[in-house]
Amino acid sequence: MDVIEARARFQELRERSGTVVSSELDEIWAALDTVRPEDVLGEWKGGEFRTGHPLDGTLAAAGWYGKTFTSVHDAKPLICRNSAGELYSNRELGKGEASLWTVEFRGEPTATMVYDGRPVFDHFKRVDGSTLMGIMNVKGVPAEGPFFYFFLERAPEGPRAGEGS
Repeated sequence: MDVIEARARFQELRERSGTVVSSELDEIWAALDTVRPEDVLGEWKGGEFRTGHPLDGTLAAAGWYGKTFTSVHDAKPLICRNSAGELYSNRELGKGEASLWTVEFRGEPTATMVYDGRPVFDHFKRVDGSTLMGIMNVKGVPAEGPFFYFFLERAPEGPRAGEGS
């Protein structure tokens, strides 16, 4: 699969309402370009692929909106909406926040968010100029998974996490 086919298939699977097979996502991942930590700075709106992973639906239930990368040393993995609809960094759920590093995953060095308080790594690859694909990797998970698959889109301009509270 080339990167053009991967982008098209990514969009198809993203729009699917049912379960997505992890192996299909792995094929897309393999075709996408890696990114540097500096390339992902900014605010991102997130979504997940439903693969049957134990975390499916958990982030949505917590009001997850997305992620904010202010700098490589200031990453907020769990930007959520409170009951008033305001965005905030859910440090309790994430047991802190995170930072961005270049980490090798599946033989390729790519931007990876390393959580401060959990043995969790979110690896990223570029789908296009405004979309990233992510794979959450947790300590103790075998090389073949199961992994949690998600995506991020550049957030529209608007209130930042912590503003308006």
